[in-house]
Amino acid sequence: MPLKIAFAASAAPVAQTARAALVARYGDAHLEDADVIVALGGDGFMLQTLHGSQHLNAPVYGMNRGTIGFLMNEYGEGDLEGRLEAAEEALLNPLTMTALDAHGDTHKALAINEVSLLRAGPQAAKLRITVDGRLRMDELVCDGALVATPAGSTAYNYSAHGPVLPIGSDVLALTAVAAFRPRRWRGALLPKMAQVRFDVLEAEKRPVMAEADSRSIRDVVRVEIQSEPAVVHRILFDPGHGLEERLISEQFT
Repeated sequence: MPLKIAFAASAAPVAQTARAALVARYGDAHLEDADVIVALGGDGFMLQTLHGSQHLNAPVYGMNRGTIGFLMNEYGEGDLEGRLEAAEEALLNPLTMTALDAHGDTHKALAINEVSLLRAGPQAAKLRITVDGRLRMDELVCDGALVATPAGSTAYNYSAHGPVLPIGSDVLALTAVAAFRPRRWRGALLPKMAQVRFDVLEAEKRPVMAEADSRSIRDVVRVEIQSEPAVVHRILFDPGHGLEERLISEQFT
């Protein structure tokens, strides 16, 4: 029995053209009925597709029609069903962000890659860091800080000189962005189930925004982050080109 495939594509013309060609060749199932979802675009669209389909049981197989495509497979129209049957699966738990803003409103969001705090004004941010209820740093003066999953460790975290984390490792990366004080502090490795809390000091003078993947919250005063084991994202990769191999390769380029 043939696979029921649902195709999703970013708004980019190259992705829309690819979708039309694939739909003409393989058909297009409704998302709710699909055995697998094929996402056409870049990493940003892949994250969008994973968030939008997290209530479904179907795994997501990405094909790169974007720029970087770290979470994507190489694009190709031939023998797609064979590629999907042979694909390897990676299971990812997102992070939950609970952010309190200056108006007293609470915002919640999930992040597959990372939750980041970034200064939103001309002055550096001042952050207090608590882990599992224990104060770990009284004051971090910086452009920002982030907590990254293994899947997101090669994204913003890596650009901020954070460590690359192997897929399947039960750790999170807490990484500073341009730390001024302590100047040499680069961050920490934390257990996957650690609960991280950032308190924004002098929030009116030094405004901070928080981001969970692509969702932004301005003027935050407190942000709490922890892994969400109840949500599991299923991503498919061609054999030999899974996330584990990509994470290793990234460290030797």
